[in-house]
Amino acid sequence: MTKHSIAAACALTLAVAFTSTSLAGTGKEAKATKEIKETIKESCITGDIGLAVVSEYVTRGVVQENQGFIAQPYLDLYFKLYEGTGFFNKVSLNGGLWSSLHSHKTAATPGTSLGAWYEFDWTVGLAVTFAKNFTLTTSWYDEEFVSSSIRGGALNLNLAYDDTDLLGAFALHPHITALKSMIGNYVGVTGGANAWYFEGGVAPGYTFGKGGTYPVSVTVPLTVGFGSETYNGEDFGFFSAGLNASVPLAFVPACYGSWTYSTGVTYYLLGENAAAASAPAVTNGDRNQFVFSGSIGLTF
Repeated sequence: MTKHSIAAACALTLAVAFTSTSLAGTGKEAKATKEIKETIKESCITGDIGLAVVSEYVTRGVVQENQGFIAQPYLDLYFKLYEGTGFFNKVSLNGGLWSSLHSHKTAATPGTSLGAWYEFDWTVGLAVTFAKNFTLTTSWYDEEFVSSSIRGGALNLNLAYDDTDLLGAFALHPHITALKSMIGNYVGVTGGANAWYFEGGVAPGYTFGKGGTYPVSVTVPLTVGFGSETYNGEDFGFFSAGLNASVPLAFVPACYGSWTYSTGVTYYLLGENAAAASAPAVTNGDRNQFVFSGSIGLTF
């Protein structure tokens, strides 16, 4: 519940209490309450904001940095445009900002004056939920490596299926992604606008301590990435397997939103060319990488 909704609820409660007291014994309580009662509507704007700290920055199988301190702040906003009970259940406009800040400058161009700021991304897209459990998101990704003046843009299609109704606690939450490079040299792309990237994955999970103050949600995301021959010069990009856990910070008052702490580890098996493209962060062509992460986030 937003701060405005909480304030409205408090005002409504005081008004009802005052009216009930002043009209006691008059037989008008029900009518007066009905007249002042208002509906507190759910917000059409939701989002999340947070900060992640990682031991390595890996994107689509390419290691960008594996030295020093790496912090990645993010902000996402979701604007509900439509919600109904027909074949199309929900339509939303999504927008996001993301950055990567590095204390070490392994892949930065010498002489850059932007300090620790390595990368800035923004995205905007439209998500359509249909047949109740399928969500197709069409997005534009703009990726700028501010420390090296390299920019890339791509069109991204993602189809996700919520199989909770089908498998219950054993739901896999599968997704498939297709990304088409449109501008410049997108990460891992050697063929520019001629390259395609494809990804598929599942993320089974389980929540321990449901109904308690601090339930722990555990997920095991498994992802594989491929590409056209112009994507790092090979078809296979990477395989990753992770183990993540998150817990709500229930001690934070509800009026400050819903806060969560998450931590995890992810193993990457890189394709040979993906490992080569990871230089200079990976200098020996090591195809095995482990990434440790921790983050704190707010949803509203």
